[in-house]
Amino acid sequence: MSKRSDDRKNIVIVGGGYAGSGLARTLSSKLDASKYNLIMITSKPYFVHLVAGIRMTVTDEGKLEDRGLIPYDKIFINDNGTHIVGTVEGIEEREPGKGGFLLLKNGERIQYDILVLATGSRWKGHLDFPDSDTEIREFIKQWRKRFADAKDVVLVGGGSVAIETAGEIKYYYPDTKITIVHGSDMLLNKTYPDKFRKDMERRVRLTGTEIVFNDYIDEIPSLGQVGVKTRNGKTFPNADLVIATTGGTPNTTFISSLDSNVLTPRGNVKVAPTLEVIGHPGVFALGDIIEWDEQKQAGKAPYHSAVVIDNIFNYLSGQPYKEYKGTFEGVFIPIGPLGGGGWIDILWGISVGNCIVRFTKSKDLFVSGLRSRLGFTD
Repeated sequence: MSKRSDDRKNIVIVGGGYAGSGLARTLSSKLDASKYNLIMITSKPYFVHLVAGIRMTVTDEGKLEDRGLIPYDKIFINDNGTHIVGTVEGIEEREPGKGGFLLLKNGERIQYDILVLATGSRWKGHLDFPDSDTEIREFIKQWRKRFADAKDVVLVGGGSVAIETAGEIKYYYPDTKITIVHGSDMLLNKTYPDKFRKDMERRVRLTGTEIVFNDYIDEIPSLGQVGVKTRNGKTFPNADLVIATTGGTPNTTFISSLDSNVLTPRGNVKVAPTLEVIGHPGVFALGDIIEWDEQKQAGKAPYHSAVVIDNIFNYLSGQPYKEYKGTFEGVFIPIGPLGGGGWIDILWGISVGNCIVRFTKSKDLFVSGLRSRLGFTD
């Protein structure tokens, strides 16, 4: 059981992904260590850079795991914080606004005065990274072998995960047959203009990837099973690897223990524009898990963090809260390491192609920038 050793207030962040890690690092530079304990709890021992996760699981070229699995050793500026590896299974709130305890799987109880929820998304298939170091490295090894051995791959869902996965496979294994099965008549979703969506289809088809629109695969076959059939009756008798590429779902199951009404039916956390959890003063949420009308992307995290950080101090001082107003939409989608396509909702809406996407994302997948933001200078 964890007990507070002094009279300092505990500010606890659950989650160390794009939202939680950035917030923890910035808070560590701002909090007075004589008054506050900053604690970050993560289920994994290091940051798994999911933006690089697709390439990391497709190929060992470049050994992305050496730089894309990033330790938390340097995350706290001036060592002003504590990192705990553990799985949170429940929240015991004393009463709204009065703090409480986090219940960990190992039986430990972590007291909090302010709680920040940044637990991110759960993913499927080759992005469903486990928790321990040994399991993660074995997971990467197994998926690389599956992609190397596969002759006929079917990707279920036509969003950015499918597009990137198809691009990586086709770059490293050009003879592999790939088909994307998508439940709409265009790739991606209606956030993005039709012209850009059609252009991404063109770019995907140039790799030799086939696309089936307006159809679904309702059940993903078990690994090792050959063949699959769509809802509309189209068969892929030789498909030896079928992967769900439908995006992430909120990793919020334990948060329902705070309040049975705190989650939407889909599992997103209900927040006010201040990013405080509705009905629970001093409890904030950010990142993919919040109910907000915007695309769930790592690029949104800094905008969320800025509001949450300000409002933590406003909560402590009794000052008026700031509100999150949203930000512009945009997406850069690599199709292999040499290019891809992108769109940014600024001015009249700007589309970009291979050169810009390769320079900004495809080549490095933001690994160097993220390592720098987590305190590494290499």
